[in-house]
Amino acid sequence: MFQIAREHKGFGKQIFLLAKNELIKKYKGAIIGPFWAVVKPLFTLFVYWFAFDIGLRKAGSVHVVMDNGTDLGTYSRFLFMLVGFIPWFFINDSILQGSRSIILNKQFVTKVSFPVSTIMTFTQVARLYVHLFLSLLMYIFLVFVGGTVNGVQGGIAPSWYNLQYFFYTPLMFAFFLVFIWSTAPMAAFSRDFENMIISIMSGVFWLSGIVYDTYSLEGPLRRIMLLNPITFFANGYRNTFLYHRWFWEYPTEFIIMIVEFAALIALGIFNYNRLRKRLPDVL
Repeated sequence: MFQIAREHKGFGKQIFLLAKNELIKKYKGAIIGPFWAVVKPLFTLFVYWFAFDIGLRKAGSVHVVMDNGTDLGTYSRFLFMLVGFIPWFFINDSILQGSRSIILNKQFVTKVSFPVSTIMTFTQVARLYVHLFLSLLMYIFLVFVGGTVNGVQGGIAPSWYNLQYFFYTPLMFAFFLVFIWSTAPMAAFSRDFENMIISIMSGVFWLSGIVYDTYSLEGPLRRIMLLNPITFFANGYRNTFLYHRWFWEYPTEFIIMIVEFAALIALGIFNYNRLRKRLPDVL
């Protein structure tokens, strides 16, 4: 951990510049440039809006009830999905692009003296830029357009609960940065590992609480879903913008997240330290 911290020392400015260049490089030659990073998720959300609010109006709403009987309200399906999709776009890109970060930036490993761990950091910061912009658009939509909440159509007024965004977003950034400490070096060693990650991501989407309410699940299945960190962040954003609950009101979910985060840090440090010195030869 101290080794990774030392690698970042003195590279703060370069990390933010490289994160910006990461977006510019990816969309080089396009007229609107990095804004394509926003166009794709916005089009996805438009399709879901059209499907559920226009084409399938009978798809109904989502009624959220905790297992202890606490009623968290009824929400239009698109509104419910919108708030879950915003963290998913970040998580999906973090896992896919983050896992390929060393391969795509191998010149920093083989040709120049550049700390390997900072490659994963500036890749993650580039994803964060896009996430912050999408989050702003989502918040504007919620406040000025909104949807149907408990049978009432309209915008959702700002509240103190919204400040939890500044808790969930840094935690989500850190969690998946630590995650790619393991996956990025392993993907650089094996294309099979990279292809495996790409293959399972569509399945991970449906196994997470992005488009359905995990609180409505019963028995062991609901408890199993608590182990999914993606579900934690999707529900966390809904707690922040829809349910209006503080994160300490459901300590079980938070404790599970902290335990998983600690285990992930240990695994990430182990894999990074084990593979870091061999990367130049492999690449």
